[in-house]
Amino acid sequence: MTTTREPKIHGPDHPITIEPTGMRVVARAGGQTVADTTRALTLHEANYPPVQYIPLDDVDQSLLTSSATQTYCPYKGDASYYGIALPGGGLPDAVWSYREPYDSVAAIAGHVAFSTDQVDIQVSA
Repeated sequence: MTTTREPKIHGPDHPITIEPTGMRVVARAGGQTVADTTRALTLHEANYPPVQYIPLDDVDQSLLTSSATQTYCPYKGDASYYGIALPGGGLPDAVWSYREPYDSVAAIAGHVAFSTDQVDIQVSA
């Protein structure tokens, strides 16, 4: 979805950096591996905790369920959400993606991030 909103440019008041994580990143939910990659990107944004963005190709997409939820970030653009289907129940809106992120964060296109309230993210050498 392309937005007509004016993007905000990150800078000294709201810094955003994106860099290769350089380590293995595994996302697990309900004891099941949802993603496993060595190609993750770490996004640092202002005073928020760092977020691991994992290439969609390294996610078990058979576990993802579409969601109608969408949010907007003036620095990154429109986010779309997915749930995670698990035996015994699912995790709604546990995954998000900026399908068409703003140019300043274009590196996260084709990647997803996981809600750390619902998904365990492990980063290891």
